[in-house]
Amino acid sequence: MATKIKTVFYCQSCGYESSKWMGQCPGCKEWNTFVEETVKPVAKSSRVGISSASANGEYTKPQSLSEIVMNDEERADTHIGELNRVLGGGLVRGSLILVGGDPGIGKSTILLQVAGNLSADQKEVLYISGEESLRQIKLRANRIGDFSDNLKFMCETNLANIEEAIQRTKPEVIVIDSIQTMYNEAVSSAPGSVSQVRESTSVLLRIAKSMNITVFIVGHVTKEGQVAGPRVLEHMVDTVLYFEGDRHASYRILRAVKNRFGSTNEIGVFEMQEKGLVEVTNPSEFMLDGRPENASGSIVTCSVEGTRPILIEIQALVCRTNFGFPRRQANGTDYNRVNLLMAVLEKRLGLQMADYDAYVNLAGGMKVAEPSLDLGICLAIISSFKNKPISDDVIAFGEVGLSGEVRSVNMAEARVQEAQKLGFKTCIVPKALAGKLKSAAKDVDIIGVSSVADAMQLI
Repeated sequence: MATKIKTVFYCQSCGYESSKWMGQCPGCKEWNTFVEETVKPVAKSSRVGISSASANGEYTKPQSLSEIVMNDEERADTHIGELNRVLGGGLVRGSLILVGGDPGIGKSTILLQVAGNLSADQKEVLYISGEESLRQIKLRANRIGDFSDNLKFMCETNLANIEEAIQRTKPEVIVIDSIQTMYNEAVSSAPGSVSQVRESTSVLLRIAKSMNITVFIVGHVTKEGQVAGPRVLEHMVDTVLYFEGDRHASYRILRAVKNRFGSTNEIGVFEMQEKGLVEVTNPSEFMLDGRPENASGSIVTCSVEGTRPILIEIQALVCRTNFGFPRRQANGTDYNRVNLLMAVLEKRLGLQMADYDAYVNLAGGMKVAEPSLDLGICLAIISSFKNKPISDDVIAFGEVGLSGEVRSVNMAEARVQEAQKLGFKTCIVPKALAGKLKSAAKDVDIIGVSSVADAMQLI
């Protein structure tokens, strides 16, 4: 008797399964996310679950907290300081790490570098590619550098063959490039579909946890910048890393959006060179490279990503509009936040910008939503509106409220010390922090302001 094939609808956002198409997903409330897939049911074994475990004499006994034994395992060093920072100190054995990013941004390059560094430490590494041939991988490897024989390569997309190779070689680290090319024979849908991505990740998760192997998974992204496939994929893995930046530029930013073994606030900065990705140890100097001198609408502020302060140049351009509706555009920061700050400037400072276009840009390709940038954005807009340059050795940070007041921000001392390190002489800060910062920074002139109006008088 032929096996009946049924049609199932999956939500691409959360993986919700339904027997019919629906406009809105009941699970995540997203619209128009259901896709149709054909599923061939797999014949169930007569003895599954607890029954088969009992038949083999295996039973997992529940344990109390006092009975659980903790192992202080040392993290594996990737020999890439920026990646270690984002991971929380290094690789944890048995972890499943998802790496996403735009095409050509450097996902395969950095993982090949990591695989080479780990193999040089006498670790057995297996690199599995479903997108490139062995010759293509060797061409990229020859450009990056020398590799140890502990690093093995394999071109395969069938998970059954991959699992057999893992069982035979027993590597300590595995790289899967990419999850959208893998397929499980138990699932009848095409590779890259919602069910294939989910089931393939489930198999890799079982391998990672049962064999205590660190697994890297490369994931393609959609046009919105999210990993393609069901959102449940991000819930299954231990760590989710995203590469940001323009692939045509030299900089790359690695950000952790989920990490069970470390902070999600840390970022790593890399520069793409001929021999691969090179870590940038001083991102502030890198971001300020090429900054114009004596230009209106430009000021430097300081953002904190995790424990690292980074200096960023804010650029603003305010010009009279030729149409009845002024245009607003923000690059690197929240568009709605810029509109809010411009409303504060019009209401509290009396600046009439209703017939002016306004453009705000964070130079260097950074994407920051921290409120400490508010004061810098306001001063950059005022500088461009009045066409008055701000001194090149001035830095400003602080949160701006709807009444025009300037509020305190965290880690102010670290921000001032970073500014002092790069030669800035004046810091415009919230007045509540001025007293403490004056005693901490001897070579920097600290100016405390209580409102945006006070800060405008300094321009």
